Amino acid sequence: MKIIDAHIHYSNIDTFKDTAKNLSLVDYSFEGVKEEMEKAKIVLAIGMGVTETPEMGFPDYHAQTPMGLDLSATLPENIVYCAGVNPYDMDMSAIQRLEQEIQKPNVVGMKIYLGYYPFYAYDDVYEPVYKLAEKYHLPVVFHTGDTYSERGLLKYSHPLAIDEVAVKHRKVNFMMAHFGDPWTLTGAEIIYKNSNVYADLSGLIVGTKKELEEAHEGIFLDHLRHALVFSHSYDKLLFGTDWPLAPFGPYIDFIKKLIPETFHKDVFYRTALKVFPKIKPFLKDE
Repeated sequence: MKIIDAHIHYSNIDTFKDTAKNLSLVDYSFEGVKEEMEKAKIVLAIGMGVTETPEMGFPDYHAQTPMGLDLSATLPENIVYCAGVNPYDMDMSAIQRLEQEIQKPNVVGMKIYLGYYPFYAYDDVYEPVYKLAEKYHLPVVFHTGDTYSERGLLKYSHPLAIDEVAVKHRKVNFMMAHFGDPWTLTGAEIIYKNSNVYADLSGLIVGTKKELEEAHEGIFLDHLRHALVFSHSYDKLLFGTDWPLAPFGPYIDFIKKLIPETFHKDVFYRTALKVFPKIKPFLKDE
């Protein structure tokens, strides 16, 4: 089965390096990501653009929009990306830079980091992003749920705020990263109600194969299983790992256990084609 990973990271971020070294034990390098993707039969991965400066570290209010993949000089051919948005850098010149960036063939969407930055999805600061998304037929990805930083503010990353944006911008497709975890029941209602909202299943567990296997024991995933059944929208879910937070292969097995086999092709491949239409030229058989 061909697999598209709709959510990875490949940027020069200290937190990712530390996680790879001490928690997930993956090789966070060009050779590491390429070899691991090949072994897991991942034909394409979508990186989420994010940068940090020495002044602050992510979430970095000084980062320039658009944020990209800092290691792009050695980017594997089958990794594309979503341009990251810093709401503190959204003047006219930033919007112009963002528009230029998203016209590149390997830029397949835009990423808004709710919670990491203290703005709701419906804040006016993001309206230029939604207008560009509609103009260029690109999806907008939202971080939702728990933040991988103590400096994040959770009220801004709650998935309920996306409902207002989805209703206002019906011609734009949106993807909730992490299914809003731990507010997965709200995330389920959002994708069920709104035809233009999807969700990825990335970043649900941080760690190695051991942690991924142990997560299925006991009641730890009961809230997620409830939400998956409640949404009745398996065809609106996308596979993602949040690599380097977890290794590719074990995370594939982890998600396979959560999703009925009937929907594996949708979750692991087909739905990504719907949400990210610009990826098709990167897939040899499409």
